[in-house]
Amino acid sequence: MKGIIGKKIGMTSIFSPDGKQQSCTIIEAGPCVVTQVKTQEADGYTALQLAFGEKKEKNTTSAEKNHFAKANTSPKKFVKEFRNYSLEKNIGETVTAEIFAEGEKVDVVGTTKGKGFQGVVKRHGFSGVGEASHGQHDRQRAPGSLGNSSDASRVMKGMRMAGRMGAERVKVKGLKVLKIFPEKNYILVSGSVPGHNGSIVYIQK
Repeated sequence: MKGIIGKKIGMTSIFSPDGKQQSCTIIEAGPCVVTQVKTQEADGYTALQLAFGEKKEKNTTSAEKNHFAKANTSPKKFVKEFRNYSLEKNIGETVTAEIFAEGEKVDVVGTTKGKGFQGVVKRHGFSGVGEASHGQHDRQRAPGSLGNSSDASRVMKGMRMAGRMGAERVKVKGLKVLKIFPEKNYILVSGSVPGHNGSIVYIQK
């Protein structure tokens, strides 16, 4: 496995060599610093800890400062472990977008946009109870019946109701790397990626 921490820049579209237009997402992938190397002998599993994004010195604890000092780097904002990393890296080295190649498939993990507290029409695609006729003047977006009355006498678990929507961790699999800009650490992947512009995502293969 190999991976990198990135920041979603936004969406655009490019043209393939055969003239077809392809929508894609721009991700600023790295550069990430290797802040810890975990081994089977010392930690019970193998992993590479990567750090991304600058963090102010005043907002960094003493433990974090010492941890980043071992890697000879400034404090970072985001830290992520990638298990069973396929590339040999030592502490203090840098991982860039060039670990991926154009044309290969990757998985992108991100947090979806938060929608707040939403009703059943927006959250689950309900169509409402019915038209505003026969006295049903406020039923257009109502959830309707919630179940039996006397037998169960309660709302069953898993009932689709109003509630918090969005802000969930989502993995999108099989996105194609369309183009890489090493000088800017940009990766263009096909399709859409969860999260708002500026959100942190993890690209892995």
